[in-house]
Amino acid sequence: MRLDLSTANSIIAYALQLGTARNLAPLTVCVLDAGGHLISAQRQDRSSIMRFEIAQGKAYAALSLGRSTRFMQETLAVQRPGFVETLSVAAHGRFIPVAGGLLIKDAGGEVVGAIGVTGDSADNDETIAADAVAAAGLSVDRH
Repeated sequence: MRLDLSTANSIIAYALQLGTARNLAPLTVCVLDAGGHLISAQRQDRSSIMRFEIAQGKAYAALSLGRSTRFMQETLAVQRPGFVETLSVAAHGRFIPVAGGLLIKDAGGEVVGAIGVTGDSADNDETIAADAVAAAGLSVDRH
């Protein structure tokens, strides 16, 4: 399966709807394909500057290492901070290892892309990402 524009847009629309329903701070959401190319991105009104870069960087980081950004934040950055710093340099600043970036998998468990959400707490960003992907009939790996 390939992640298409229609699916990416439905994931984003649902994420933004959830953020509003849960009274979260304004969100920005990016969905990338498995090759790290941007499929779609949207930001809510009053979402602060740099949020696009952060959301894209979270999704890009998840794809780069094949793990959630929560794993990077809580494990990798603690155990190997120099390595995480080097990854950011190698990725020209596009590597954001903070919770809210998740791999998107199809029914067969194949990675078809990634989502990055930013704007509220990292925990809320990640929950919104996971719930929005699930609503589209796809899955994420939060580890």
